[in-house]
Amino acid sequence: MSGEIRLRTLEREKRELSKYAMLCMDTKGRQVLEEECPVRTAYQRDRDRILHSSSFRRLKDKTQVFLSPDNVHYRTRLTHTLEVSQIARTIARSLSLNEDLTEAIALGHDLGHTPFGHAGERALNEVYPKGFTHFEQSLRVVDCLERDGIGLNLTEEVRDGILCHTKGPEAKTLEGRIIKLADKIAYINHDIDDAKRANVLTEDDIPLEIRMTVGFSKSERINKFVMSVIENTEDDVKMSDEVQQAFTELHSFMFKNVYTNPVCKSEEFRAEDMIKQLYKYFSLYPDKMPDFYYQIALKEGSERAACDFISGMTDAFSIKIFTDLFVPKTWGYK
Repeated sequence: MSGEIRLRTLEREKRELSKYAMLCMDTKGRQVLEEECPVRTAYQRDRDRILHSSSFRRLKDKTQVFLSPDNVHYRTRLTHTLEVSQIARTIARSLSLNEDLTEAIALGHDLGHTPFGHAGERALNEVYPKGFTHFEQSLRVVDCLERDGIGLNLTEEVRDGILCHTKGPEAKTLEGRIIKLADKIAYINHDIDDAKRANVLTEDDIPLEIRMTVGFSKSERINKFVMSVIENTEDDVKMSDEVQQAFTELHSFMFKNVYTNPVCKSEEFRAEDMIKQLYKYFSLYPDKMPDFYYQIALKEGSERAACDFISGMTDAFSIKIFTDLFVPKTWGYK
C-alpha cells in the first residue's frame, strides 16, 4: 500500500490535466532529496508545509493597505492571501492546470512581507544596502528561515512561483503566472471594498466607462476578470485586450484615489520611520536580537539579520519592540 494513493493522484494528473499543466511527476524536485510521502504529492506537501508554518500564521496580524485598523472587517495580509488562493484555484481548475501547485504558491507568495505592508517594505529597501523586496524575502523565508533555519525545502516550481509573483521575470509555469494575475485581481477588488468601508470612495467614484466594462460590484468585477483569464489563456495567462485595458485603468484610479490618499496613508511615514529606527538599532546591536537572528548576523552580517528579524514581525510586535527600546517609561520614587 505504501505510495499507492500518491501514485494514483499522479496518474490522475497525467490523465486529466491540460498539456500546459505542470505535472507533479515532472517536478525538478527539492534542493535536498527527501523520501516521498505515501499519500500526498510533492506539491500537496509544499502546500501543507506553508500552511503550518509560523510565518503563515503571522500574516493575520500584518497590514494589507489600512494600517492597524480598529475595524476587524478590513483585510489583513492573511485574508488577502486566502482570497488570492481562491481566485487562483478557480482559474487553475477551470483551465485543467495543477491546482495543488497553484495553491501552494498562492499560500506562500507573501510570507516575507514586512509589518505595515508596503510602507515597511519601502523602509527596509531604503536602508538595507543590498535592497529589500517582499518577494525575495518570501523565498528566503521558505528556504532559510522557517523551521529554525532548516527551511521548508519546497519544490523548485513552488519556489519559482513565489519569487516571480510580483516583478521581474515571469514564472516558468502557468500555475505561477496565474498567481501573479490573481494577486492583482484580489487586491484591486478587496482594496476597493476596504476603501468604501473607510469612506475613502464610493462605487460611483469609479469611472463609469470602467464599470460598464468590468462590472458594478466587487463580485461582478472578480467574475469578469476571472472569466476573461479563463477564456483567453492557452499557452500563456492573460485577459482580453478590452478587459486588460479596463483593469489597467482601474489600477491607475486606485493608485491616485486610494494608494496615495492621505486618509489611507497618513500614518505611513511614522511606520516607515519606526522600521528604519529598528533596523539601525539592530544593525548596530545584533546581540539584542533573539539568538536565531544573532547567529545569522555572525554568518551573513547584522544588516541581513536585522532585515530578517524586522520583516518577520507583526504590526503589533514591531510597535511593542519600538516602544520598549525608544519610548521613555514612567517611573517614581519608592
